[in-house]
Amino acid sequence: MSETLSRDLLDLSAGELAAAVAARKVSALELTDQAIARIETRDTAINAVVVRDFDRAREAAKSVDAAVAKGERRPLMGVPMTVKESQDVAGLPSTWGFEMFKDYVAPTDGVGAARLKAAGAVILGKTNVPPMLSDWQSANPIYGRTVNPWDPTRSPGGSSGGAAAALAAGMIPLEFGSDIGGSIRVPAAFCGVYGHKPSYGLVPVRGHAPMGMTGVGVPLAVVGPLARTAGDLQLALDVLAGPDELEATGYRLDLPAPRHAKLADYRVLILDTLPHVATDSEIRAALGDLATRLEARGATVARGSDRLPDLAQAHQTYMAILDTALSRGRPGATPINAHEWMGLLDAQLLLQRQWASLFEAFDVVLAPTFGVVAYPHVEETDPAKRVLMVDGEPTRYFDQLAWPALALVANLPATAFPSGFTKAGLPIGLQAVGPYLEDRTTIGFAGLLEREFGGFHAPPAL
Repeated sequence: MSETLSRDLLDLSAGELAAAVAARKVSALELTDQAIARIETRDTAINAVVVRDFDRAREAAKSVDAAVAKGERRPLMGVPMTVKESQDVAGLPSTWGFEMFKDYVAPTDGVGAARLKAAGAVILGKTNVPPMLSDWQSANPIYGRTVNPWDPTRSPGGSSGGAAAALAAGMIPLEFGSDIGGSIRVPAAFCGVYGHKPSYGLVPVRGHAPMGMTGVGVPLAVVGPLARTAGDLQLALDVLAGPDELEATGYRLDLPAPRHAKLADYRVLILDTLPHVATDSEIRAALGDLATRLEARGATVARGSDRLPDLAQAHQTYMAILDTALSRGRPGATPINAHEWMGLLDAQLLLQRQWASLFEAFDVVLAPTFGVVAYPHVEETDPAKRVLMVDGEPTRYFDQLAWPALALVANLPATAFPSGFTKAGLPIGLQAVGPYLEDRTTIGFAGLLEREFGGFHAPPAL
């Protein structure tokens, strides 16, 4: 390894690491060995990387080094990374946290894993999830519990909780998760990293389904990247995005550039409350502080708009679509009829049109990612009995779906980014929601915030 590179090489961004490998300042095998060493040292107390594939990773790294020697260059050349346990990687378990699936091994790579490998990434293993990806914690009967690197008594989020914890702990610079109820953005917020929920359909979901199911994509559900920098989100999205199989015959990806290159040119709508969901005062204060700083930088900031859809009705539509999608195949579930389903799709389309109208007047909407920061582990198994404390008051656990659903129901892109800390020192995460298929705008905006105000900070223990 070049003496010009520090011993803390893995603290660099994925983009910087790929550039270092391409310039032959460090080998992919060296990076892989360093990442493995970090996992073996740091993950003992965190339990984030629950499936380890180190031998094959070393062989993949050697192949990358051989390609570099031949002059090949790829976007993620030699970058060591992990993927969410639910993402299919050939030869590795894909249990979704279900003990009944503990012996299932994916026969092939999912689209996302295949594209990451083709881009030169070295997949070291898989990170922890809750059963069926249905919680904002990451604990299951097969792999146990993942804890938050900022405070081991608290959740790292879910369902991509292992992913965010591994990133925050500095084990890897890049991850690949999924989101149908905040599963990328909530862990990013809880662990103080970045996460991007893509526009619906932008990244193929083939290879992200329980027990090798190969049917149609689940409504609302997306797959996307987590990272320690906004730039790495875009780097990964450029690799992951684009049509799959049949669509690729005639469709090509052509995402628009970010709407603006300077914060001063952005028109920003602040949304700090939603109907029927409590939001912690420290999170709202962080959002208010960011709004003030944006105004000081010359951005146009509004704190309300009559173009907003009826957010209470929007949430009802989201819940109806979500419940229908997740009840498919559930024993005893009562399906809705086709006309009711089409009515939900009509309501969703109306929301998409209303948001499109709003984004004629604004470029991004800034909102909390979730109504609380990382909370103590919840042992209650009955979802109906679970509560979260908001400003000292108990609230229903799953009411907090409202904040992630803001972007999900209308298929919009949303980028989660760190924005300071609570008085107790826990990360606060906010999200930038943007126009459909203008993913570069929300990621680019998060990148401008990172440059102006700072971004990821490593947990003190590390």
